[in-house]
Amino acid sequence: MLKNIPAIISPELLKILSEMGHGDEIVLADANYPAASTAKKLVRYDGIDMKQILPAILEVLPIDIYVESGITLMETTNGDNTPDIWVDYQNIVNEKQAENKKISHIEREAFYERGKKAYAVVATGETALYANIILKKGVIVAS
Repeated sequence: MLKNIPAIISPELLKILSEMGHGDEIVLADANYPAASTAKKLVRYDGIDMKQILPAILEVLPIDIYVESGITLMETTNGDNTPDIWVDYQNIVNEKQAENKKISHIEREAFYERGKKAYAVVATGETALYANIILKKGVIVAS
């Protein structure tokens, strides 16, 4: 048993987050994302939504502060409305991040291509549309 690790983070996910280095990326994928066919490493979190897993990951994963935005979302297409879940994401980031709270957006196909290069993909049960997130790992700054 470890202290201060959110209980929702499985040993498999904790190992992957620990293995990642500065600049490595992880995709938190919604239920529609082609996770199994594109992931180098896949962690299944079926039945878990983003509002549960995102804050837990941000408790232990430093986000890169040396880039304009260390958090990236998939842009909407075909005139779709801005997803309500994006407001939740910004609130979670504002609460969990001391620095670099900016969230950027990239075009859908560019997101998929970037996702194929990610260190790992966490396949969640999130059903909100456009709920995919890429997190870029940062560094721990000695105090």
